[in-house]
Amino acid sequence: HDPRLASLFIEEAELVGIESSRDKIISWLQDGASDRGVISLVGMGGLGKTTLAKKVYDNQTTQYDCHAWITVSQSYQKGELLRTMIKQFYQSTKESLPQGMEEMSLTHKLREYLQQKRYLVVFDDVWEKEFWEFIKDCLPDDKKGSRVIITTRNYNTALFFKTSSIDRILKLQPLSEEKAWQLFCKKAFLSDCEGDCPSELEELSRDIVRKCEGLPLAIVAIGGLLSTKEKVLSQWQKLHASLGSRLHLTSITKILSLSYHDLPYHLKSCFLYFGMIPEDYSIRCVRLIRLWIAENFVKEDKDMTLEDVAEEYLTELIQRNLVQASWVDFDRKVRSCRVHDLMREIILRKSQELRFCQVLAHGDSSCDGQTRRLSIHSNTGIVSESISDLRIRSLFLFGVDEFPESLLHMFIASFKLLKILDFEDASLDYLPEGVGNLLHLRYLSVRNTKVKMLPKSIGKLHSLQTLDLKHSLVQELPIEIKGLHKLRHLLAYSLDDTIKINLNSRIGVKMHEGFGCLEDLQKLYFVEANHGISPITKLRQLRKLGITKLTGDNGRALCASIEEMHQLECLNVSALSEDEIIDIQHILSPPPFLQRLALLGRLEKLPTWISSLQHLVRISFGWSRMTDDPLKALEHLPNLLELGLLQAYDGEQLHFKAGGFQKLKVLRLDESNRLSLVIIEKGALPLLEELKIGPIPQLKEMPAGIHHLQNLTTLQFIDMRNEFRDRVLPDKGGQEYWIIEHIPLVQFCVLRGAIFYATHTLMRQIPTL
Repeated sequence: HDPRLASLFIEEAELVGIESSRDKIISWLQDGASDRGVISLVGMGGLGKTTLAKKVYDNQTTQYDCHAWITVSQSYQKGELLRTMIKQFYQSTKESLPQGMEEMSLTHKLREYLQQKRYLVVFDDVWEKEFWEFIKDCLPDDKKGSRVIITTRNYNTALFFKTSSIDRILKLQPLSEEKAWQLFCKKAFLSDCEGDCPSELEELSRDIVRKCEGLPLAIVAIGGLLSTKEKVLSQWQKLHASLGSRLHLTSITKILSLSYHDLPYHLKSCFLYFGMIPEDYSIRCVRLIRLWIAENFVKEDKDMTLEDVAEEYLTELIQRNLVQASWVDFDRKVRSCRVHDLMREIILRKSQELRFCQVLAHGDSSCDGQTRRLSIHSNTGIVSESISDLRIRSLFLFGVDEFPESLLHMFIASFKLLKILDFEDASLDYLPEGVGNLLHLRYLSVRNTKVKMLPKSIGKLHSLQTLDLKHSLVQELPIEIKGLHKLRHLLAYSLDDTIKINLNSRIGVKMHEGFGCLEDLQKLYFVEANHGISPITKLRQLRKLGITKLTGDNGRALCASIEEMHQLECLNVSALSEDEIIDIQHILSPPPFLQRLALLGRLEKLPTWISSLQHLVRISFGWSRMTDDPLKALEHLPNLLELGLLQAYDGEQLHFKAGGFQKLKVLRLDESNRLSLVIIEKGALPLLEELKIGPIPQLKEMPAGIHHLQNLTTLQFIDMRNEFRDRVLPDKGGQEYWIIEHIPLVQFCVLRGAIFYATHTLMRQIPTL
């Protein structure tokens, strides 16, 4: 039994939320192009690809000379698949089927049959791009307007099918909360409640729907199950309680399990790693990548760093729709990710079968004696002392509000073979000296804890690759840190977000002389320039560098160091005070791949080398007090997506000229006391999506030309004068409302501490496509 076939038999009443996608595909089929076109539907298992394709197929078959629907298995047999195609094409035209042919003859016969015909064929559930190499020779392109539709879970496979401009890719999204609710009700209550949910069951029912996260096949499966139960609260409470194990979703489990088994070996461990992360938890991609490297999951490549290889692994898992991107930045980089709850159930079952890891949560207290990875997801009171006998290699704490000192000592004393010790967000205020005895440790995180200092024994951790102290209370590193010769990532700073942002909001760490020997460092973020910055010159592998409390005396030395960092992608420099000049003019050959740059402190003028940064994506200036307009040097940077100016310019006018900032998506104009006029010419900032302005007390009128910004989706004003606000708000007269009425979201906010509060919001309804 192939559970994928179940989606072919969903009744018309249950087809909720696919209307717009169906209409879009039909319009593509009917676009009038005579060349053979391929339409690829991409999405994770159970998202409705097959259902959508079938609705389109049924709607369109009469528009073609012949048609066929082919379900492609992972282990398809070429000969059998060709016979099925011939059979369906012949049946669609009522012709007799030829008998007993070999693969070569079948290919020839199929191609011969389709010559000069307008055909439609669907290949459902394609797994590999090699399939197209095999099948395309059977599908002639006689300029008759033939169409091929494929469904796949793998975005790379869809890309391989896209060989011309008329080929299209549609990435399916989960159902909205309301569409998901409609679908659930039609399945669960149609037979005895006419599709309406009884009021006493609505709260539980909506929670059940939320657990399905917009996945149509999950909604239909659980709705079908509940349709067979009595509509009484006690029955539904019992079923709701059992949903944590998803025991009833066996068909979905089978469908989604196929995706795991198709993974290459090196990705299976990476995928199973999500089992240690709590349900509904989004993990930062960089954290996950560092963990994979520490686990030795990532293969070395002579032309790439381990981090780049691991990023490719994650990209493939996302493109296969096994992992979901939960936060995509404006530069289209995935910053955090997660797995669907149903997928996580599969991971946990497989992890248990392989003894890959064990999760202690919700009353679990005992461990499999063979487990090597342990993740604790609730208060540590559930942890039995018997785990001290385990040979744990990786230890994680999630959601642990209480962390007894005795348990901390037990972990460190018992688990001598630890490679990974991840205490991020734990209720922890110190690290004992014993941590230095964990000689195999590669990853240590006390991020977002109350740890104030590191023990001197940290210097014995010669295998350590990642030391994450971000948002802890550590302000100084022991001199012994220079013994960590394999260290790749040193993240050590905090932000004071209780006060209004200022030059000293970011607090770096003090480091002693001698850290220049850490030559494998890729990230050093942030270090105080308290002992000079000459050791940084030796750190030539750095990709990311952050420096605080820079003085004018250190400027030339910093420039010399930066010129040696040919791999540098991110540079953030802040001065000792607002009056301290950042002397960073003296770079003749800047890092060629620099993508992000922040200069916080006074600049006598804009460094000339900045205009040569062809890969720069994000740049911000703060407290620079430049007297010359910086826009002239920045407007033609070819890849710039974000620009921030915070007390950066002391002039009275900013002029965005036509043709400038062609790719910019985000613009922030903050705290300019003298600025009184902003002009945006037509043709400037054509792709701008987000604009934040203020406080700018001298700006009396709306920036001229803002109506030209047709891609602007969000306009935010911070602490602007009431007279400025009232010129825009319709209920206050709003003589300038016409300038911003095309923008979907306009907000007036006030800043209190480091937090924005919206006082007035204007929203325009965006038409649904």
